[in-house]
Amino acid sequence: MDLTGNTILVTGGGSGIGRGLAEALHRAGNRVVIAGRRLEALRAVAEANPGIEYLRLDLAEPDGIGRLAAELPGRHPGLNVVVNNAGVMRTEDLLTGDPALPEIAGMTVAVNLLGPMRLTAALLPTLLGQPRAAIVNVTSALAFVPKALAPTYSATKAGLHAYTQSLRRQLRRTPIQVIEIIPPQVETDMLAGRERGPTAMSLKAFVAETMSLLRSQPDADEIVVDAAKRVRFAVRDGHYDDVFDSVNP
Repeated sequence: MDLTGNTILVTGGGSGIGRGLAEALHRAGNRVVIAGRRLEALRAVAEANPGIEYLRLDLAEPDGIGRLAAELPGRHPGLNVVVNNAGVMRTEDLLTGDPALPEIAGMTVAVNLLGPMRLTAALLPTLLGQPRAAIVNVTSALAFVPKALAPTYSATKAGLHAYTQSLRRQLRRTPIQVIEIIPPQVETDMLAGRERGPTAMSLKAFVAETMSLLRSQPDADEIVVDAAKRVRFAVRDGHYDDVFDSVNP
């Protein structure tokens, strides 16, 4: 993926990893549009970064995805990169019998898995019409070693990893590159109130290393910062059980 001269949509761009990547890509010389549920947060990013534009998008609403996909190419005909970053993470203690648990699980699946799938499908015709394009899916190290207290989140990220691999294979003879970014635990609002693990990175450090890897490995299928490698490659390296115990003390 070339890191300059693109028109890029970043979902979940109002905070956390999405905001960090959007701002870094903007500084690198790209036209960036951020999308998310919270207009106030999106507006704050745009005001702090003149040139970044924003649109409201709730990935749990299929109709909203359809409207954005219909509107965006007309406003930004050069759209050639989609960064599926938006996500939610909720703690789920399955032994409590909390009647809200099915709703939490359903919302997590809708946002983290069905949302990127629907948005990708809706924007695929636009991307296929570009001479070069990329779909960037932000998953998680927890796709490879799950967090027991975040079972649905872990499952959706594992599902998005599988979807990304399938998408890459289907698009291998097209101009579209499919990239998976696999973060470790990163210090964002999502981490608030949760125990900080030994591999937790500052947002600034994560974005800087991710951009460096994208720049130095333009043809990479996966972007894995050093702090995520032990979890991402736990099976390959033969220490899955040890890593699972460290993720779930």
